[in-house]
Parts: sequence; C-alpha cells; structure tokens
Amino acid sequence: MITLLKETLSRESIYMPTPARITGMRSLTQSETLFQVELPSGFHLHHRPGQFVELSVIGVGEAPISVCSSPTRSNGSFELCVRAVGKLTNAVHKLAAGSTVGIRGPFGRSFPVERFHGRDILFVAGGLGLAPLRSLIDEVMDHRGMFGRVILLVGARSPGDLLFPEDLSRWAAREDIEVHITVERPTEDWVSNVGVITTLFNKIDYQGRNMVATIVGPPVMYKFVLPDLLAHGLADSDIWMSFERQMKCGVGKCGHCQMHHIYTCQEGPIFSYQEVKHLEEAFA
Repeated sequence: MITLLKETLSRESIYMPTPARITGMRSLTQSETLFQVELPSGFHLHHRPGQFVELSVIGVGEAPISVCSSPTRSNGSFELCVRAVGKLTNAVHKLAAGSTVGIRGPFGRSFPVERFHGRDILFVAGGLGLAPLRSLIDEVMDHRGMFGRVILLVGARSPGDLLFPEDLSRWAAREDIEVHITVERPTEDWVSNVGVITTLFNKIDYQGRNMVATIVGPPVMYKFVLPDLLAHGLADSDIWMSFERQMKCGVGKCGHCQMHHIYTCQEGPIFSYQEVKHLEEAFA
C-alpha cells in the first residue's frame, strides 16, 4: 500500500520525486562520474535528447542533471553524468551502487530530432557539454539512415578531462561519422589536435545549406563558434544550443534560470539561435 501511494503521488505531482536506485557507477574523470539509475517497476522516464531531471538526495537537496543516455537505449534505466561541484553533487558522488535517490522529470524542451531528418548534422561539444549531447548522438547513430553527413567536434582542457573516451573511440571507429577532438593542455603522449574547439573548424569542409548544428558547452564558447557557423551559411533557425547550465528548480518557480523574459526551464533548455540571439544574458 505504501509503495502504491508513492507511485500515485509521483505520477500526479511534478514536485514529488520518484524513488530510484543507482545500479552502477563509473568514474569518467577526476570530477565526473557516470551513474546508471533505475526507476521502480512500471515507471519509465520517456525522455528525449536534451531534457533533464531533478536528482535529489534526502536531507541534502536536489540539482538539475541532463540525461546523457539515449531514449533508444533506456531499457527501464538511464544514465546521468554528475560533476562534483556542489553540496548535492558531492553527496551523490559518495553514494554506492544500490543507494536510493529521488528523480523528478524529465523536464524541458528537447532537441527537435524530427526536424533533423534528411539533414547533415554538426555536433559541437565543449567540456561537460558532451554529456547532454551524448543522448542525441546515440539517438542519431541508432537511426543513422535518417540523417545525412554527421560530424562531431569535441573540445576539453586536457586529455584527462575528456568525457566518455570509450564512446569517442566507438564513434571514431565508424565510417559514417567524422570525429575530431582537441585539447588546450596536451600531455606528452597526446597526438591529436591542440587548441580551443574553434580550431577544429579548419579541419572540416562543410556547407550549411542542408545542415543543422547542435552546440553544448559554456556560453562563452557559443560566442566563438557561432560566427563560423553563420559564415558557412547555416540559418539562425538551424543552430541549436543548450542552456542547461541555467537550471535550478526545473518548473519555473525559483527564477534562477530566467534570461530576460524567458524561463529557460519552461521554454528550453534547448533553443535555436534565432530565439535567443537578442538576449545578452544568454551568452554572458
């Protein structure tokens, strides 16, 4: 009876977390850990690429975290890449497999995948931005025949900061996706590109007329990536960005995510450049 009551409340209220179990965890870098989370039997996240959940620990609090696994690979569970930077995220890093956490969501507007059908796709991921983009990348690769040329550009501070190295190797091994990686602070054994992510644009030949671009990273990165995309003919409405770093409560109550008149958690976190190009707060 108690379990049934919890399930009913979780379904009826966006404020009630659903108890979920950590079924696995894997260290990605010194700061980021990948958590596999499983909802109770009969519950499914039904998320779309670019959406986020509110992750909570009883007695500590909650924080918004983008779902980094593809809906095509959910099987009743999903993955979250958590960077230890605050009270909640540090507490999550101390949990063990089998621990219970709370999940609210999914929330937010996703990438409009259907609008990408038949188009070339350019993924641009800076730092932690690869986590939310991973969901979309695997979604596209699992339906590869529905898209044109696929290019992935990834930038990180150092080789040790690169997220999902196994996935990067898996994608790079395929012939139907181009993968280019750069770091700003190379190690002695680093043999790939060195520099900020915009240096990778010199390594690809692309035209924007039949292309969509998806960019996720720190807002300052957008300022430097956008000019190259626009110069290659991409329309403002074909450039999609995530502002998930603005998130807090997820349901438009706290105002933390507000960009001028827009509540990011309600109308985003995914926006086209056309929708936000006049908002100074978006790129601050």
